[in-house]
Amino acid sequence: MRVYKPYWEWEDFNNGMWRKVNKKEELIFLEKAIIFTGDHLRYGEAMKEVIDKWTNTMLNTLTNSSVNKRAFLGHCACSLAFNCPEYITRMAWKELTNMQRELADEVAQQHIDNWTNEYTSNSTGLHKNLGKQMLLQWDS
Repeated sequence: MRVYKPYWEWEDFNNGMWRKVNKKEELIFLEKAIIFTGDHLRYGEAMKEVIDKWTNTMLNTLTNSSVNKRAFLGHCACSLAFNCPEYITRMAWKELTNMQRELADEVAQQHIDNWTNEYTSNSTGLHKNLGKQMLLQWDS
């Protein structure tokens, strides 16, 4: 079930992930982002860290079925790791080899699957077993 959080509670927003930088900074961030995203082990560690630390952002985005979750998680990982804006992470992605992209996607998907499994197994509140609850209430 989709969960909404207001943007001012999103850690990505508060970290400046959506900001623009000047051309000189852009080149510095781009170089760092190419190296960072090309190393799926370091990139994956940052993905795990962002999932653990940015709980509102993850809840808002990873419950949204219309988002490219792997890309978003990678953008967040770069933002958390070295304050890289999202659009520069997208630019860096274009510079990677197909193998680097595949490895990064695999590790991202593992973290997303882990988050999803934990979220669905630990969820409480109105949305958990809502269909069963409605049937039980109807039968009463």
